[in-house]
Amino acid sequence: MKQPGRPGTAPLVRADTAVRYLHGVGPHLAEKLAHLGIYTIADLLFHLPLRYEDRTHITPLGALQVGMRTAVECQVELTEIAIRHRRMLLCRVSDGSGALTLRFFHFNQTQADALSRGTRLRCYGEVVRGALTLEMVHPEYRILQAGQPPPDEAALTPVYPATEGIAQQKLRALTSQALRMLESTAGLLPELLPTELLEHACMPALTEAVRYVHRPPADAPIAALMDGSHAAQQRLAFEELLAHHLSLRLLRQDADRSRAWVIPGAGSVEQKFRAALPFNLTGAQQRVAREIFHDLGMSHPMMRLVQGDVGCGKTLVAAMAALNCMAAGFQVALMAPTELLAEQHFRTFETWFAPLALQPVLLTGRLPAAQRRQAIATICAGQARMIVGTHALFQQDVEFAKLALVIIDEQHRFGVHQRLALREKGAAQGLRPHQLIMTATPIPRTLAMTAYADLDVSAIDELPPGRTPVQTVAVAETRRAEVVARVSAACRSGRQVYWVCPLIDESEDMQCQAAEDTATRLAAALTELRVGLVHGRLRSAQKETVMARFKTGEVQLLVATTVIEVGVDVPNASLMIIENAERLGLAQLHQLRGRVGRGAMESSCVMLYHAPLSRAARTRLQVMRSTNDGFEIARRDLELRGPGEMLGTRQAGELNLRIADLSRDAALIPRVQQAAKLLLERHPAQVPFLVRRWLGENSRFGQV
Repeated sequence: MKQPGRPGTAPLVRADTAVRYLHGVGPHLAEKLAHLGIYTIADLLFHLPLRYEDRTHITPLGALQVGMRTAVECQVELTEIAIRHRRMLLCRVSDGSGALTLRFFHFNQTQADALSRGTRLRCYGEVVRGALTLEMVHPEYRILQAGQPPPDEAALTPVYPATEGIAQQKLRALTSQALRMLESTAGLLPELLPTELLEHACMPALTEAVRYVHRPPADAPIAALMDGSHAAQQRLAFEELLAHHLSLRLLRQDADRSRAWVIPGAGSVEQKFRAALPFNLTGAQQRVAREIFHDLGMSHPMMRLVQGDVGCGKTLVAAMAALNCMAAGFQVALMAPTELLAEQHFRTFETWFAPLALQPVLLTGRLPAAQRRQAIATICAGQARMIVGTHALFQQDVEFAKLALVIIDEQHRFGVHQRLALREKGAAQGLRPHQLIMTATPIPRTLAMTAYADLDVSAIDELPPGRTPVQTVAVAETRRAEVVARVSAACRSGRQVYWVCPLIDESEDMQCQAAEDTATRLAAALTELRVGLVHGRLRSAQKETVMARFKTGEVQLLVATTVIEVGVDVPNASLMIIENAERLGLAQLHQLRGRVGRGAMESSCVMLYHAPLSRAARTRLQVMRSTNDGFEIARRDLELRGPGEMLGTRQAGELNLRIADLSRDAALIPRVQQAAKLLLERHPAQVPFLVRRWLGENSRFGQV
């Protein structure tokens, strides 16, 4: 981004002025700040404190107690460099009421020389028990000049999100510079919310809220600031949520102005398809199917999210929507996040559509070159009506002849940019394809209203009859032998078992290695069983072979990585073992558990964990034990992890909240929706500026 002026000059300060123009910010510090998402003056002003410390009160040394975090004023009695296991700087201080030792492990000689006998200090830190006296380890401190009164702390001290190489003092100093610029530069952060909105909601002005949150006065209600409920914090959270909501409303307006293929009902073809099914649709499936068929019959693109619990039958509803389009002579593309899931969908659709003489086509990144060329040729020619694949579907060389419907499975695995890329692939003759998005990770209403404001939401809130709840237990790793014996007993009784080795770190190679090692150990311990192995490094043909053998019952125990998290349907599998369950989030645990309990027989899930458990891990495992309801699990997941993690790391550009917290700020959502309506109707010129302020480059996703 081009910046006004150049280093060494006095630039015209604007919100988008780069932080490198601040005093004391060189290239190295600018790079560190970029790790925090701070590139401009506005970024710095919206980089809000995590918490606050009350340094306005001085505690006498004689009144200190272990565990206190407090400020003290004292005088240096003795400073020495000691070597006890490691080199350290020890500084004995006193104030007449008691003594204290300051201990530093990271220091330089200049610092040691400055802490000479008689130097007066103001320190802040946590009091711990030492060998001879109470201590503070690496306290923040400043030297008080002789003959000058100590400075009064007029405000609570902010503690900011930081990164390695940037101390809190540096962040406070930079923020102070930015706040002075805010005071002296008119319109640095212009007020973008209309006056009637601010007055009706009794909200402070933007600059007033920013100043207060960075430097709350000494008498500020610290409890409200710590839990984020203060009016100044709520003002900023409101505007951020409003910007995200508006960006998606703009996207929806763009879709509503676009034109799409009008898809008539499939009639006899749909009836023939449903007649061939060995079961009846649930009431929820029929209701959602009607909503989809209504949308497909409109002249503007459908943008619908279908959410439902694991095993509720979303894929069948998607198949019926696809059938409508194919019967009318159009193409349908289904995008899945993993090759295994894409292959599973391909086999399922192949089976379902065989009586109708419709053959789907598979397109993934690992297809052999000749197969891939053939698949692309049939897609471009329009011969392939149903195309199932991964992100390979929106590669440059893939062109569709008449794409009318895009189905995206497991939406939380994709970012909005990937969704739009596939939509643009289908744009032809001035028409855009309909979009049907599915997720088996139900999204709480507050999150859906904010993250998916561009979508209509349908819920399949009913499971097919005959499903039995999965009994879930948490078992310590020390009882592994008992779990192995349980696996043996289950397989001897004619049932099948999953044993999942989840992600250990960000390396897929290590995950696959863990699965291979586990499969080897289990095969040696259970010599009477046929053990299969599936992970992400296997070739597609190998994975297909193993999965086919598992489906037919030839393989009794399937050891896998989390590639089997979604899409695998083997009704005879009734026992799921999840290793390292404490490392997984609620959504992933629930998805994995959903691989069992798909038939009428009683099913179980055993979560193997390594002690000791963190408080968060213990809570997750307890939630899994207490409920099988995916909607309740999603609600608890939102409470525990927040929206960013819940939506997945690939959601950058869709919901990357800096200030707002959807769990904490859910009550703001209805007001956000009302404000969005007001702005779009009466103040549309303000909307692009508001979106750009909070989404930056990501605002392009909401451009009209």
